Amino acid sequence: MAEQMSGPEASATDRRQANILASEALREEPTAVPAVSTLGINAQIHGDTAAARRIFAQSDALSRRDVRTRLWAIEDAVGRQDIPETLRNYDIALRTSRAMPDLLFPVLAGAIGDPNIRAGLVKILSSRPLWLPQWIVYISGNGPNARDAVALFRALDQARVPIPYDARSALLRRLVGQGLVEEAWAFYAASTRNADRRMSRDPQFQADHAVPSPFDWTAIQDNSIASSIQRGQRGGIFDFTASAGMGGPMLLQMQMLPPGRYVIEGTSTGIDPSEPSRPYWRLACTSGRELGRVGIPADPAAQGQFRGNFDVPMGCATQYLTLVARASSQTSGVSGQITRAFLHPVKL
Repeated sequence: MAEQMSGPEASATDRRQANILASEALREEPTAVPAVSTLGINAQIHGDTAAARRIFAQSDALSRRDVRTRLWAIEDAVGRQDIPETLRNYDIALRTSRAMPDLLFPVLAGAIGDPNIRAGLVKILSSRPLWLPQWIVYISGNGPNARDAVALFRALDQARVPIPYDARSALLRRLVGQGLVEEAWAFYAASTRNADRRMSRDPQFQADHAVPSPFDWTAIQDNSIASSIQRGQRGGIFDFTASAGMGGPMLLQMQMLPPGRYVIEGTSTGIDPSEPSRPYWRLACTSGRELGRVGIPADPAAQGQFRGNFDVPMGCATQYLTLVARASSQTSGVSGQITRAFLHPVKL
């Protein structure tokens, strides 16, 4: 009752009654933490910060799980501009209350742009608190500034705090979606071995990413196209089936190719060479301007090998490399596999 009567809308009379009830509760049970925090809240409301600090210190000694005590401690530390103490109380609150992430994560996400707060947060996260995985997922897709999330992730990488690839992918998609493509590539390249903007990645479909980033191969599916990347011990394949009379993109990877001439080469299998509606590779600027097409050959002697050139002009800083299915007149549609696909400069 004392706790209920000392809420944000409580009147002065309510607070006096709450203090009487809290004092009676403490005489009955000296470890009644809600009664202690009630006295602390009311002392703070009356402007007696010294008394509030003394009372809340008692509450903190009794229990680390009282929400009002923890929120007061956070606000008090913020008021004193004590970043380490603020973050310590954030950590305690997030460790001890399942309800706290919904309340505290948005505030924390809005604060990581401050280098001092970010450094203190990395120090706490380096101890691998239980709320670390939930926070990593949250910050990858939320917060007022995606660049701040990148700075935090890079600091966590330096501290050797593991970041799941799904979270990296979510942040990369967020950056690209906001038009921060250069920042996205820099973040991707910093954590991806041998990443080179002059060429495509993962030519043999070996990367095992449940949630790919824009710079990874992404299999596209809809009601008319079934596609998947299937991985094995010695590499992988891209497998696809397009229904009769249906076509469209099946496989996609974002590129950052500088101006110049490029070649795509690779191999396919299981595609009927007599089928006139064979898939083709398309390179286009992200603005939509198409730069060329390279088809899967019909000649059986080619054994599924394909090769062709693209020219990337000035003013086309980002591109999409896409495998596209043509609509087939055959009742069985078109199916097959791509076992290798590599886009690189003509003179590599």
